Amino acid sequence: MLKRQWLWTVSAAVGLLALTSASAQAQVVQVSRGADSRHAIGFTFGGFFPRGEDTRDSQDTILADLDDLAIEVKDFRNVTFGGEYVYAVNDFLEAGVGIGYYSKAVDSVYANFVNTDGSEIEQELKLRIVPITATLRFLPIGRTAAVQPYVGGGLGIFNWRYSEIGDFVDFSDNSIYSNRSDPFVADGTSFGPVVLGGVRFPIGDALTMGGELRYQWATGNTGGLDNGFLGNKIDLGGATANFTIHFRF
Repeated sequence: MLKRQWLWTVSAAVGLLALTSASAQAQVVQVSRGADSRHAIGFTFGGFFPRGEDTRDSQDTILADLDDLAIEVKDFRNVTFGGEYVYAVNDFLEAGVGIGYYSKAVDSVYANFVNTDGSEIEQELKLRIVPITATLRFLPIGRTAAVQPYVGGGLGIFNWRYSEIGDFVDFSDNSIYSNRSDPFVADGTSFGPVVLGGVRFPIGDALTMGGELRYQWATGNTGGLDNGFLGNKIDLGGATANFTIHFRF
C-alpha cells in the first residue's frame, strides 16, 4: 500500500515537473518571438486641448459665441481615449491606424443679458470629435532601444457633431426664445493633417508604455446663421496629450 502511494506521488511529481518545464519553454519562445514582433495593439488615454482664441479659425462659431456668452475656449478641454494598430516596417519606421473619442458639453449663460425676472439665460454647447488617423512614425534610435523617442505625422479623418440648445436672445428686438424642441445642430466629416511626437519604454519583450503629444488641424462647416450658428465654421484643431500602452505580438 505504501509502495503504491509512493509510486503515485513520484508519478504526480514527474508529471507536474514536465508540465512546468513545457510551460516555461513556451513562455521563453513567446518572449523571444515578442522581441522580434512587428505588430502592436495600443490604447491611449489623455486630454484634448482645443486651439486657443488667438489661433482659431476666424469664422469659428465658438469664437463668435465668446462675444455674448460667459464661456472660454478652455472650457471645452476634456478627457480623450482611443486605440490603434501599429506595424513596424523596419527598425526605424512604423505605420499605424487609430481611432479616438472626445466629447464635451459646456453650460453657458449670456454675459450681459438676463431674463425679465432676473434669472440667467442658459444654454448648453456640445462638441464631439471622433478622429480616425493614419500615421507614419520615425524612431531615430530604433525600436529595440531601452528608451524609444519618435516623431511622425499623417492624415486625420474627423467625424464631428456640434450643437447648441437652450434659450437665446434675438438681437433684432431683444426678445428671448427657446430652441429646446429643435436644437441647433451641425455635423459632418472633415480632413486634416496630424503631427505627433512621443517617447516609450519597453517593459519586457511584449509591452511598451509611454507618453505622446499630437496636434491636429481641421474645420467643419456649420451652415452659419441659416442653421442657427453665429459662425460658418467649427474649429476642430488642438493638441492631445496621451498616456500610451502597446502590446506587441
